[in-house]
Amino acid sequence: MANIKSQIKRNQQNEKRRLRNRLVRGSARTAVNKARAAFEASAPDTKEAVLKAISALDKAAEKGVIHKNNAARRKARLMKRLASFTAVETPEAKK
Repeated sequence: MANIKSQIKRNQQNEKRRLRNRLVRGSARTAVNKARAAFEASAPDTKEAVLKAISALDKAAEKGVIHKNNAARRKARLMKRLASFTAVETPEAKK
């Protein structure tokens, strides 16, 4: 336990930020997991789930909770999977 007044305040700030960051990171992770589950289930709302996941990742990166390159990498993987998913789903796309 800190004895110095400034360190006590710093610990309180860190705890607030930790909880806020955890909420943002958790919501992004949940959105990505829902998008992945939509791929597995071949759900019709897969594209919407991917777009929500991308939005959540962008928000997390904007707030500095995750690194912008980390968000970009995850978004690229989701989009790549969505592209292959829609190509398999629509047979006229192969022509």
